[in-house]
Amino acid sequence: MPRFHYRAARPDGTIIETEAEGDTPRSIRSQLEAQGLLVLALSGSATRPITSLKGRQRPLSLRDFLIFNQEFLALIKAGLPMLRCFDLLTERNIQSGFQQALQAVRERIRGGSAISEAMASYPTYFPELYQASLRAGEQAGNLPEVLSRYIAYLKMLIGVREKVVKATIYPIFLLGFGLLVTFGLLFFVLPSFADVYKESRVELPWATQLLLDITNSATQWMMGLLVVAALAGAFLYWWKNTPQGQWRIHWLFLNAPLLGPLFLKNQVIRLARTLSTILGGGIPLLSALQVTAKSMPNKVFAKALHSVIGHVRDGASLSTALKKENFLPRLTLEMIEVGETTGSLEAMLFEVAEFHEGELDFQLSRLMTWIEPMFIIVIGLILGGVVIALYLPIFQMAGAV
Repeated sequence: MPRFHYRAARPDGTIIETEAEGDTPRSIRSQLEAQGLLVLALSGSATRPITSLKGRQRPLSLRDFLIFNQEFLALIKAGLPMLRCFDLLTERNIQSGFQQALQAVRERIRGGSAISEAMASYPTYFPELYQASLRAGEQAGNLPEVLSRYIAYLKMLIGVREKVVKATIYPIFLLGFGLLVTFGLLFFVLPSFADVYKESRVELPWATQLLLDITNSATQWMMGLLVVAALAGAFLYWWKNTPQGQWRIHWLFLNAPLLGPLFLKNQVIRLARTLSTILGGGIPLLSALQVTAKSMPNKVFAKALHSVIGHVRDGASLSTALKKENFLPRLTLEMIEVGETTGSLEAMLFEVAEFHEGELDFQLSRLMTWIEPMFIIVIGLILGGVVIALYLPIFQMAGAV
């Protein structure tokens, strides 16, 4: 039977540290708690101390976090005690890091901490937006409603991400397949044709000769090109992780031809949904903007929102502050101004997100309608040009015969 090392506190406050045998960490913990002990740390062959969790955390995917919150909401609506809810959630989650985080959160709640306060030590698993939503729900006494809002928010994020992925995966597949076939023709098929042409000593057409020169030069400089590409890739990887590099790359995404408007609408949807969700939880506007700025993945939007926070703190309205930074579409600004004037900012932000989601769907559909035939035509022209250049000398020799 596995042995587990534990450290626990007696009811009189004294600390004991020893070992015990048991099947699982949970059975050991239940056994010790039945004896009136407060378990501070538990480790052994089947687990590690929850106190050493930091530094080994790997965040959950959006879909896994959505499932966790759906289960959490179902347990709360069932009327189970909070400690029992976290017992069941811990048992149902198989990712060891997240499981240990839930155990640690349970112990903090058992010690008298609020849920949001207990989760604050694990921001990798529980984002600040999530903590702020739960904090507002705890203060207002409507935790189930707040969780329902956050679940809807997660579903929106997953839905928008899936739409963008579906719209880009087919063109990427076409481009990759076309490049693969082209490189195969150039570096595996063309050398065989080159040997035949060399033995026949025929004068090659300019297209065939150009293709051979390009391939020969690429072959000779292949190692140098690979080294340069590796160095350039390493530099770009370092640069994109710097604040300036991240901001510049995100700016290029937003201003890219053809795809820029799609990235912009995606960020506007995320901004509107996030701010609407936080305001719906009863959080003040200034605090809601701070949480929203930290949750924005695009650094251009995050930086602009920090400036907006400064304007609002100085007494400006939200719509006026957003107009000063000029990073949102005009229609979005007008809708926010109307919502602010009528006292329905939260509802108007929700309408902004719904409106841009509809536009994003339409633009993605229209883009796919054009981009698929365009990719097929371009790839067909490239492959057709390579094949024609390969066979031109053979056609000439056949004509001479």
